[in-house]
Amino acid sequence: MPVPTTNDWLEISNVFYVKTNFPNCLGAIDGKHIRCKNPSNSGSLFFNYKKFFSVVLMAIADANLQFITIDVGSYGREGDSNIFKECPFGKMLYGKKLNLPEPNPLPNTNNNPQPFVFIGDEAFALHTNLLRPYPGRNLTDIRRVFNYRLSRARRTVECAFGVLANKWSVLHTPIQVEPEFTDVIIKACCILHNFVLKRDGINFEEAETHSLDDIDARGTGTRSEGIEVRDYFADYFMGPGAVDFQYKVL
Repeated sequence: MPVPTTNDWLEISNVFYVKTNFPNCLGAIDGKHIRCKNPSNSGSLFFNYKKFFSVVLMAIADANLQFITIDVGSYGREGDSNIFKECPFGKMLYGKKLNLPEPNPLPNTNNNPQPFVFIGDEAFALHTNLLRPYPGRNLTDIRRVFNYRLSRARRTVECAFGVLANKWSVLHTPIQVEPEFTDVIIKACCILHNFVLKRDGINFEEAETHSLDDIDARGTGTRSEGIEVRDYFADYFMGPGAVDFQYKVL
């Protein structure tokens, strides 16, 4: 998986907006448990909160369901937020070393440029370049619409996991090899996943069900530097700049 250039990020963002109506988006982030056998003398390191042994696949997917980057091999007992902060991609994001495009005004607006962002669920920490949903139940209409729009765009990574698991049946059952070899198998499946999608296109029926389990949201925190960005996106989705999309507030 080549490291995206600034132009690559812009192309990913353009496709995201066309397919999901979420502007300035560079990818959807999520982590999944891949079942494995319990390695010798590993204690509870690989034993996750769902009571089985696993390694973690952390991935960022684009709107074409292809993986932009992956990190494989974290212990099953760890949570999304901690894994992402410690993986190479997370460190590069927080260290501002990803060659991201400069902030750009959102579509149909001419001022107040906003940063390009990745999107994740409530397991991830809020950051200038990483948006998560508003927490809580008693939300305003603006915040509920933002959560809906973010969830709608974030489905791309869930669909990518679905296609991955349904294409490569080795992921349907515990992988009966040592952890280092398990990591290699998972990486190979992700590379082949991208290759097949580029060659054959997307078959959404393959994404309907999959056997990869979510990671719990332990160890999360809110980074205050991303609050204004999220609020601006939320206001934008209810403003005249987003009239191309019809909302139904549930």
